[in-house]
Amino acid sequence: MYMSRKNIIVSGISALFVIMVFLFAYRIASERNLGSPPHYDALRPVIEKRITGWSAPSNKIVSGERIYSAVLVESFYKGRNYQPAWSRNGHLVNAETLINAVGDAYGEGLSPDYYHLELIRSLVGKAGKGPVPGPIQLADLDILLTDAFLTLGCHLSAGCVNPVTIETEWFAKSLSVDVSSVLEKALEKKQIREGLMGLRPQKDIYSRLRLALARYRELLSKGEWQLVSAGPGLKKGSQSERVVELRKRLAASGDLPPAEAKGGDLFDDKVEQSVMVFQKRHGLKIDGAVSRDTLDALNVPLQQRIRQMELNMERLRWIFGNIEERYIAVNIANFQLDVIENDKSVLSMKVVVGKPYLRTPIFTARMTYLVINPSWNIPASIVQKEILGKIEKDPDYLAKQHIKVVSGPEVNGKASRDRFRQEPGHLNALGTFKFMFPNEYDVYLHDTPAKRLFSESVRDFSHGCSRIEKPLELAEYLLRDDPRWSRSELLAAVGKGTEQTVMIPRPLNVHFLYLTAWVDESGTVQFRNDIYGRDKKLEEALRRKPSLR
Repeated sequence: MYMSRKNIIVSGISALFVIMVFLFAYRIASERNLGSPPHYDALRPVIEKRITGWSAPSNKIVSGERIYSAVLVESFYKGRNYQPAWSRNGHLVNAETLINAVGDAYGEGLSPDYYHLELIRSLVGKAGKGPVPGPIQLADLDILLTDAFLTLGCHLSAGCVNPVTIETEWFAKSLSVDVSSVLEKALEKKQIREGLMGLRPQKDIYSRLRLALARYRELLSKGEWQLVSAGPGLKKGSQSERVVELRKRLAASGDLPPAEAKGGDLFDDKVEQSVMVFQKRHGLKIDGAVSRDTLDALNVPLQQRIRQMELNMERLRWIFGNIEERYIAVNIANFQLDVIENDKSVLSMKVVVGKPYLRTPIFTARMTYLVINPSWNIPASIVQKEILGKIEKDPDYLAKQHIKVVSGPEVNGKASRDRFRQEPGHLNALGTFKFMFPNEYDVYLHDTPAKRLFSESVRDFSHGCSRIEKPLELAEYLLRDDPRWSRSELLAAVGKGTEQTVMIPRPLNVHFLYLTAWVDESGTVQFRNDIYGRDKKLEEALRRKPSLR
């Protein structure tokens, strides 16, 4: 007897219902088995116990590795009631995306190994292949993933190393960016990589160097570039096998057109022009001849130049992670000052920086006022080391230099040490302008009567402050929003010869940088000598993992 179409449909629906009930019951039973994935809520107490037990540094170890951003990790989980961030119902979410994002740290000049990469890969791999991990394993992995994001986020936005102490600080630093909130939003929107990459400096100078780093690494994949054998200087007209080497070396770094790489052993016009291009972007004397300094720069290995670029990306993160659109940058290693507006230099000038034993420090301070015709309160160290000896040789030295001895005020009934002060005038060591941004180092920018020093290619002659090439132009720029101070009025004030303090209408930050590698606005890769030996110290700090605290 055949069933009606209606009965067939009813029977089919009934059977489907039975199957669905069976599957639901099976799922419930499976989740109650010991081998089933831990429930989302089951991880909460495990994570809470692990984190609240971090009373001592030695406790901040998970699966054998230190949790570097422990303060941030603790705050992050506390804010979400210790619920896991990277798993749902025993299944990992966003973990592979984070692994890929941590791998991308290599492109930022950072080592992905800083962020538990190999350990996380191993644990994630085991979770995918072996038995279902238990709550402890999943909780530990969750914490490691969170620490990787937060630590990398801090490093991208502010750097790994403290620029003041040059010590590795892989823990949460005082940031204006709330990296924990960035993580929460990244998890919510499933944009892990986007969240991290948004923390790196959003400045052209940083992105330009990052792209150049990738290009130089590509060059290295093809082998080290040609070095030039030692020997006498080379110049236009020279002819030797060393010129053949020179051509190959200049072509490898893009300073000589590739077609000229096999142009023979004659040092011709094209080689001379290429040497001048090379010299200019290495801060050398531009004469087109391969003397000792130029040869030394040519023979820096490509691998070393790449590491130099990585170190300077770290320096850029110190300053440019959270920076305003208008500021003054003094690159100590380049002996140059630039006024920057919206990533563009609107005023540039040469500077003289501190001698190697009186190094100009790296720091940031806010410029608030300038002084026209400043007097110079000579530091006691300069008085002891320089002035007293000159007085012994010439008793009239102080009078000739317009230096007065000023008795100090009484302190607790006793007169303090006398001070030496040079009065305003053409002999004054500070020149006609002094630009002030109060700081712990007592460093400032100032004019100088010794204009000849600006013609030198290496300008490390000062006692720590920076002498600037164009003080009048800088003063004019800083006071452009004050109608009382035009260029002619500034010159008139200078002509009076009296000291005058002028407040800057729109104060701005001054950033003292130490960049030995960067890419300029034209896209040219620039390198400078490490005059203070700071590259080596930074290299050591980045390779040294911090001790437990």
